[in-house]
Amino acid sequence: MSVLLVLVAGAVSFYVIVYYSVFRGAKCLSSVKLQGKTAIVTGSNTGIGKATALDLAKRGARVILACRSKERAEAAAFDIRRESGNSQVVFMQLDLASLKSVRSFAKTFLKTEPRLDILINNAGVMGPGRTEEGFSMAFGVNHLGHFLLTNLLLERLQQCGPSRVVTVTGLLYRFGNIDFPLLASKKDLVPGQFTWHKFQAYCHSKLCNVLFTRELANRLQGTKVTCYTLHPGVIYTDLCRNLSLWLQLLMMPFAKLFFLDPEGGAQTTLHCALQEGIEPLSGRYYSNCVLQQVGAKGRDDALAKKLWENCRSWMRRAR
Repeated sequence: MSVLLVLVAGAVSFYVIVYYSVFRGAKCLSSVKLQGKTAIVTGSNTGIGKATALDLAKRGARVILACRSKERAEAAAFDIRRESGNSQVVFMQLDLASLKSVRSFAKTFLKTEPRLDILINNAGVMGPGRTEEGFSMAFGVNHLGHFLLTNLLLERLQQCGPSRVVTVTGLLYRFGNIDFPLLASKKDLVPGQFTWHKFQAYCHSKLCNVLFTRELANRLQGTKVTCYTLHPGVIYTDLCRNLSLWLQLLMMPFAKLFFLDPEGGAQTTLHCALQEGIEPLSGRYYSNCVLQQVGAKGRDDALAKKLWENCRSWMRRAR
């Protein structure tokens, strides 16, 4: 019995040490209030996007839930209004897998909303499929849709400055690469659609997010718009809904023990959106609410500029 107790105590101690030193995230300490401010959060009907929108609503912001599913987003808006006591939480339809939908969203927003102070590019997918324009889902939703959305809303952000653009990436960007010939010929970041390819495509798209933020910061120098990218932590969310059932079942016990919940996963996003004094650090990367150095590929200005120019060219052809 004593041996068993020692083993149990050791296992619990190991879990506590690993959880608190590796997985448990920091908390956004900003006390900023947002009355009179407007924020857009993409993919905010669930997961860290919903948790982010809830926090912004509690601070008094008018929050636009930019989501594909009307049913799920309206249910999320109802939940957030009830929990925050803020009636200024509304749904606007946005399907990042359709550049036509992105343009329609931007047109509607600019026509109906006088302000934009915070744009949070949060939505992300990991899975198979193609966008309306034929791009792979990971590249089209995680990067290209947000690229177009941000550019369409930049003028309004500049008019309402100081304002911020926050793009959720992930630590997996370190495993990413960009094969421009493959993108040009196949509209894809990977050559196949097996499970490993889906994982690779996700990593590549996260590198695109880092490079996008770097180039955006370069282009916004001298304006009152700043931008940041971040790793939200290790979180089990609906991002994994497109994985095979056996992979989801395999991950679930580990996720329950170690991964952050959506509220914990939203903290670095909130830090980048709200923390005062980080304006000189535009274009940088955060993790655990702390500034972090990105890998060499994420600091490649020539690569960032090439990606930007290619995306702009694809936007013109997709009109």
